[in-house]
Amino acid sequence: MAFEVTQILLNAQSSDGSVRKLAEDNLKQFQEQNFPVFLLSLAHELANNEKPPESRRLAGLILKNSLDAKEASRKTELVQAWISLDNTLKSQIKGALLVTLSSPVKDASHTSAQVIAKVAAIELPLREWPELVSSLLANMGTPQAQKPAQLKQATLETLGYVCEEIPSEVLAQEQVNSILTAVVQGMNTSEINNDVRLAATRALYNALDFAQNNFDNDMERDYIMRVICEATLSADVKIRQAAFECLVSISSTYYSKLSPYMGDLFTITSKAVREDEEGVALQALEFWSSICDEEIEAQEEYGAEFSGDSEVPYFKFIKQALPALVPMLLETLTKQEEDQDQEEGAWNLAMAGGTCLGLVARTVGDDIVPLVMPYVQENIAKPDWRFREAATYAFGSILEGPSLEQLTPLVQVAFNFMLNAMKDQNTHVKDTTAWTLRRIFEFLHGPSVDTPVVNQNNLSLIVEVLSEGIKDAPNVAEKICGAIYFLAQGYEESGGPTSPLSPYLQGIIQMLLAATDREDAGESRLRTSSYETLNEIVRCSTEDTASVIMQLLPAILQKLSNTLDMPIFSSDDREKQNELQASLCGVLQVIIQKLSALELTKFGVLQYADQMMGLFLRVFSCRSATVHEEAMLAIGALAYATGVEFAKYMQDFYKYLNMGLQNFEEYQGAAELSAQSANDDDELIDYYNQLRNGILEAYSGIMQGFKNTKSELMVQYAGHILQFIESICDDPHRDDAVTKAAVGVLGDLADTLGPHAAVLFQNSSSYQSFLQECQSSDDQQLKETADWALAIISRVLSR
Repeated sequence: MAFEVTQILLNAQSSDGSVRKLAEDNLKQFQEQNFPVFLLSLAHELANNEKPPESRRLAGLILKNSLDAKEASRKTELVQAWISLDNTLKSQIKGALLVTLSSPVKDASHTSAQVIAKVAAIELPLREWPELVSSLLANMGTPQAQKPAQLKQATLETLGYVCEEIPSEVLAQEQVNSILTAVVQGMNTSEINNDVRLAATRALYNALDFAQNNFDNDMERDYIMRVICEATLSADVKIRQAAFECLVSISSTYYSKLSPYMGDLFTITSKAVREDEEGVALQALEFWSSICDEEIEAQEEYGAEFSGDSEVPYFKFIKQALPALVPMLLETLTKQEEDQDQEEGAWNLAMAGGTCLGLVARTVGDDIVPLVMPYVQENIAKPDWRFREAATYAFGSILEGPSLEQLTPLVQVAFNFMLNAMKDQNTHVKDTTAWTLRRIFEFLHGPSVDTPVVNQNNLSLIVEVLSEGIKDAPNVAEKICGAIYFLAQGYEESGGPTSPLSPYLQGIIQMLLAATDREDAGESRLRTSSYETLNEIVRCSTEDTASVIMQLLPAILQKLSNTLDMPIFSSDDREKQNELQASLCGVLQVIIQKLSALELTKFGVLQYADQMMGLFLRVFSCRSATVHEEAMLAIGALAYATGVEFAKYMQDFYKYLNMGLQNFEEYQGAAELSAQSANDDDELIDYYNQLRNGILEAYSGIMQGFKNTKSELMVQYAGHILQFIESICDDPHRDDAVTKAAVGVLGDLADTLGPHAAVLFQNSSSYQSFLQECQSSDDQQLKETADWALAIISRVLSR
């Protein structure tokens, strides 16, 4: 028997905190004390048209969250709770949900559609609720017995959600056929209600994975494609956009079936790109980007060995469409928005067109160059900034894909022009120019380039231009950081004790540090990019600049020390502190690795070891997985550099390590009690995985630091390390990175301790099944690491 829950549900949405808290507690108590009746009461509330929309909406939301969760163990728990319910009660709940689909209140029917899909996700794989699909299809009516448009809309939504929730093999082919028939009929131009057509089009998007057999049938495929193409011409913009989303999905799922339709699809997509509203045009462009992705993947898989009888289909649609496709894409590039560079995550027609152009270049290579370069030459110096920026964007977009033989002469001619364009009066032009310089340094600079764009004659000018550019607006400066990053990387394999960049290194470091200190460094990822670039500068530096890197070490330590005393008044302050600490720990890790590899500076690193370790341990007071991971990686590097000297830090290191793990456990425990625990679980698991990965990386560095010398000093900590790894072995939520790191540390433990590890491994068995499980993995790297670890452990045990 259902209970009255209306007032509690309304109170749970009260603006009065005390009223809301009491209602939430009552709901939780009800759920814990009588779960079956709790669900039934919510279902009745949702189904009752006389109840307030607010209480019905929340009832449906709680009902949905009582059937599913993001976190795997919680999801399993909820599924089992539903399965164990009395069948009669489950039938009552399901009946109430199906009735709700006919509710005139759209919020109620929409929420019911979602809940039905969650129940279907549990029951259909178990061959329960077999009548669901036929019950839903009955709601669609017949030409002789029409059903209300609102019911058809809600039913189509439900079918879409069900297809989204369940694996394709769960439904019998006859059920798939019936669903597709209902959906496609709902999309047809004969359906006069646009809400129904939209729901049907969105349902088809979710049902496409089920349609393999239907797409294998020429007649059925033709019909589905015709209806989708008709929907792209609908007067309703939402229907048009949803139809193009279907085409995008089909372009990847059924690429091999597209040949007969490509002519019509080009006509439809090009019309949408040139004439339709932006949301529709973006999807039309995405269709071609998706085709590029398929063809790039085919080329990468088979390379030069590709032949007509290869298993992966490759029809060269892009190459065939090239003469018409490229002009269409170039037209989009002048449709920029005034503030696009300043908006985080901005996406518009010009950006989508340039992205697609870049994919086309990767797909067809040299063939794109003669189609794009006349556009570049015609527009690069025009008075209107839109054309200058578009021409620069076009040029930058084709720098990956064509051969060096094609690109090098063009870039040689254009390079000085690009450097001068960094003085353009328009920020958009400078932003795209900086991005293009970054790509020039990434793809046409380095030891593999026969005629390098960067040489001794222009390097001084390049550094001068970059040093001015990094002072520009944050979005421009961030792109300049990328240019510096790849400029340095191009000299990484130059060999020898010096580099052409060496004379400029100190100035580059200073300009990057200045960028991190800017008031607006938080915009456009400028601060983060500056530190990432600083890491690369240090990593690629040569022996003749070791003293410069040595001078950088105390400066970075001081910056890290300063973060510990930052005033924290808001979540933004905390976020900035976390970002700074993570970045600075990352820089220190690279500095330690670079300087400790050189006899000239290794002693200098050791002089700062106490200070560094003290700071690393202090940042553990911050509750941020990213900070913890970066600090752990830095500690691992320091352990490797200091070798046996690291032993003096082990006691404090373990104290802080255990504190960090304990803080995490307390944090998870608190989250479980909160109303948002289902949403937080994924974040907590990610946090825990990042934390453990950092710990394992630190252990690995420590082990390698003690290898071959005084390894007995690690024996007292070995049991703790193995226990930590065993806890990971038993955790179903560990991610791939943690698994690989754990396998590596098991091998390091045996390799470093040698005979001292024998007793340890004899008294433990869980690691064996863990490593054997990893040996059967599809991941070749993990498999090889597990083979190595088992071989090392076996050798230790056989002594």
